[in-house]
Amino acid sequence: MTTNPVTATITKKTFGKMSDGREVFQYTLSNKNNISVGVINYGGIITSIVVPDRNGKFEDIALGFDTLEDYKAYSPYFGAIIGRYGNRIGNGRFTIDGTEYHVAQNNNGQHLHGGLKGFDKVYWTIEPFDSDEGAALKLTYLSPDGEEGYPGNLSVEVIYLLTDGNEFKILISATTDKKTIVNLTTHSYFNLLGNAKRDILDHQIQLFADQFVPVSSTLIPTGKLESVGNTPFDFRTPHTIGEGIDSTHEQVQLGLGYDHTWVTGDVGVKKKIAVAYEPTTGRELTVYSTEPGVQFYTGNFLNGAKGKNGVVYPKRYGFCLEPQHFPDSPNKADFPTVILKPGERFHTETVYKFSTR
Repeated sequence: MTTNPVTATITKKTFGKMSDGREVFQYTLSNKNNISVGVINYGGIITSIVVPDRNGKFEDIALGFDTLEDYKAYSPYFGAIIGRYGNRIGNGRFTIDGTEYHVAQNNNGQHLHGGLKGFDKVYWTIEPFDSDEGAALKLTYLSPDGEEGYPGNLSVEVIYLLTDGNEFKILISATTDKKTIVNLTTHSYFNLLGNAKRDILDHQIQLFADQFVPVSSTLIPTGKLESVGNTPFDFRTPHTIGEGIDSTHEQVQLGLGYDHTWVTGDVGVKKKIAVAYEPTTGRELTVYSTEPGVQFYTGNFLNGAKGKNGVVYPKRYGFCLEPQHFPDSPNKADFPTVILKPGERFHTETVYKFSTR
């Protein structure tokens, strides 16, 4: 199947079956430069991102698994759509118009990434999507009222689009029939070395943010924003990940490395928020987003699981740049709101641009 007969192609193959017999498919988006992105409809997972290094060698820069069974058995959210609420909600509680809602405390007493069966574990409807920009897929899911404790029937649409300009665009929108909270993102782990040859500590990161969101020992925000100045969180100019990852700074110690949100600017305004660069391969990843924050996570909890092609993923073998609203926003009045009302549309756009230098 083809969306653009000249450049963009989409191929499809069987990837496995759900326990109820529904078939899971893997779609591969390709552009004229032979860059490709693999996607399955279980969790909307991005299974592969194959890009060249500066010498034209193509390798996979996304962590993941070869089989559906491995994704179902263990996955630290590799490549998945995250919802209804990405990141943490303190004590698994939030209040809307005087009604307190309780959601799963699935992470050290806190709510994480949508609960026990978040959007990363559901079956998405998936189909090719016509776009003049390149090869595209549309994924849809209706989250029923009360699923994982959240109010409202939430209708979610995700567009994955690979352009000939080597941009992978992710457009997420949602509507509800009852006032609810929404914080949707995706959770790819990157290793620009390709095929996860070693850890990501020599990668250079630049984050266009003057502030970050400090957390408590439970990784729930304190409610304040702090300047990155004179801290290991200052990536306004490029630094290697390893430079400050074992710092004695309290926040680094609490996160066992970097596992924090940086403040990237106004909601709804698309801006460049991050650049990652790997010097030996020349691979560069530039991130643009309409979100007010980006979670920079350095794979601190990877446990040595065996991934694609038998490659083992120990601690710090991948990093995430997840554009999103701040953690625990429903309980922090000063944070940008995550409330979605009937008649409104949640919309977020993220662009991952691949290049070399």
